[in-house]
Amino acid sequence: MVLQKIANLPWSKKPRVGSSPTSSAFASPKSDIKSDEGGLPPIRLGFGEISPLMYYVYLLKCVDRKTYLVCTNNLKERLKRHQKGFIPATHERLPISLICYVTFQDKQKAFQFEKYLKSASGRAFLRKRFI
Repeated sequence: MVLQKIANLPWSKKPRVGSSPTSSAFASPKSDIKSDEGGLPPIRLGFGEISPLMYYVYLLKCVDRKTYLVCTNNLKERLKRHQKGFIPATHERLPISLICYVTFQDKQKAFQFEKYLKSASGRAFLRKRFI
């Protein structure tokens, strides 16, 4: 049953004979959904809602040897803004270097992880494992 539903997704290469993408419980009225640049299909959240967003918790090391930890949904753009000095928290601490980042599909989990990393035990974990 589950395999049949997965085979009927709009981005599947070879749908089963006699089935249409709209007959699946996962399908939305838009059957012409394209995959993102990475070749993976967009994320289905339910009820036909699609979110290509990923959330990133990233750690930067600044020139003053301090770290900067925050969450964003567009890591490349955010790093460009850091380098150009558009982020007030780091514009006087340039140049910066990216130490690590963690990717999440769920926004709430990303912010919870950021909150943990900013706690005392989270900072200890970062110092031991990444800094």
